[in-house]
Amino acid sequence: MKISTKGRYALRMLIDLAEHQNDGFIALKDIAERQGISKKYLEQIIPVLNRSDVLNANRGYQGGYKLAKSPDKYTVGAILRLTEGSIAPVACLDHEPVDCPKREGCITLPLWKGLNKVITDYLDSVTLQDLLDNQKDMVANDYVI
Repeated sequence: MKISTKGRYALRMLIDLAEHQNDGFIALKDIAERQGISKKYLEQIIPVLNRSDVLNANRGYQGGYKLAKSPDKYTVGAILRLTEGSIAPVACLDHEPVDCPKREGCITLPLWKGLNKVITDYLDSVTLQDLLDNQKDMVANDYVI
């Protein structure tokens, strides 16, 4: 499994919005500058997030984006599934039930199902708020005597 640039950048954009949730609507250019991501690339990600009610948008002067819900309501797994589609480690697990002619005799299917469960459980257990809290802990413990 490899997460694409689209998935990684969407996650970074949403973390940025979570960090600045008290600043109102955030312009895409500000997110792009802070994150070092092209504004044009972020513009390609926005429609995916808008269709899923992840963001609130405000057009015009002082327009921009903000999270539709609090950061603890967004899991990394849900964000990646929105941007990546399936996050299964093998294609045969993209559909439930497994749609593969060899599934009955597939000796590796239990391995892939187990790996998929571990990946899914982990990504669904981490929220944007968790990532923010981890960053605060890292910064708080970054001192030299």
